[in-house]
Amino acid sequence: MAVATCAALAFACGARGVYHRVKPGETLSLIGDAYGVSYRKIASANDIDDPERIHAGQRILIPGARRVIEKPIVALPRLASGRSPSRIKPGDAPELRWPIDDAPVTSLYGPRGSRFHDGIDLGAAVGSPIRAAAGGEVVFDGVLSGYGKIIIVRHGDGYSTVYAHNRRHHVAKGQWVRRGQRIAEVGQTGRVTGPNLHFEIRHDNAARDPMIFLPDRGRAAGDGDRDVTSAGRLTDSPGGDAHDEG
Repeated sequence: MAVATCAALAFACGARGVYHRVKPGETLSLIGDAYGVSYRKIASANDIDDPERIHAGQRILIPGARRVIEKPIVALPRLASGRSPSRIKPGDAPELRWPIDDAPVTSLYGPRGSRFHDGIDLGAAVGSPIRAAAGGEVVFDGVLSGYGKIIIVRHGDGYSTVYAHNRRHHVAKGQWVRRGQRIAEVGQTGRVTGPNLHFEIRHDNAARDPMIFLPDRGRAAGDGDRDVTSAGRLTDSPGGDAHDEG
């Protein structure tokens, strides 16, 4: 049976989904991660015998998906599972500001049951502006399973910051951003229980506790040192992550 015919039959028989047009550099595994669907399930729905053999321009059914991802899907600079135990802010660390003004911390870095939370969560309404914690280059702007829409900014000296679960991005890969620049909007993409920003800081790809690097809870470094007392308060807000990565 032809691939197109098989996919069309699956769609007609109630297997809800969308059609994705393969772009250069995309693999079935990357596509599956982006849509949150097993690549094996995609291969089966499209009668693809060898998942390694797909080509640019190919139209494939993504079963269960509801929205087509138009932007090219690229591999995320791998977020390692390693974590640094140090509680001391290194002297070469970038001077960070809070990525959301006046947002309460709803979940801290550290163990969460049998899992580990690689960053902190900041509760905020959908659409609230997310700002670059420090200046740098956007090295990833896309979608990752669990994280949803995610931006990674590289700052130099091995440091990078991660902004996840976003609704909309205002910057693109390769763009240089300044400290405090609006780069995204708060959303609830990926595995979350409510709208929030999942924020990480990494050094040489190892997760560090953001609270070590962010300014004192009573003030924000730079940009007028405006009062952000509530930004450091841990609350019981329902918004937070519901996945392993963050």
